[in-house]
Amino acid sequence: MSTPKILIIDDEALIQEVVQGCFEDLAGWSVITANSGQDGLDQALAKKPDAIALDIIMPGMDGITLLQHLKANPVTQDIPVILLTIATGFTDRISYAELGAIGAISKPFDPINLVEQVADFLGWTLDLKEKCP
Repeated sequence: MSTPKILIIDDEALIQEVVQGCFEDLAGWSVITANSGQDGLDQALAKKPDAIALDIIMPGMDGITLLQHLKANPVTQDIPVILLTIATGFTDRISYAELGAIGAISKPFDPINLVEQVADFLGWTLDLKEKCP
């Protein structure tokens, strides 16, 4: 597999920055960011990432609505989605699977473990590069 490309969709700039830093610096993945549901949908359609890390609670189009759009569109329906959320009701396997996600990670998260958790959900092999910021 060439360098994996992952889309981070989160309305919190700090979360985006931390997750992006870890994915790029620790795992060596290519990262695209979006700060809203609509921007995330546009980026997913245009860039066709290998995976998406998606916040559930966002203003405007929330993550659940976005996930429904992604799964309904033939261009994006097969992109694996991992939820990043403070809404603990979505972190059990039945809840996130019913939504069409392959996994869910609770916020706050440990940045180092985040990379490992995401790789595990996706079945990606990790060759850890360095420590994240």
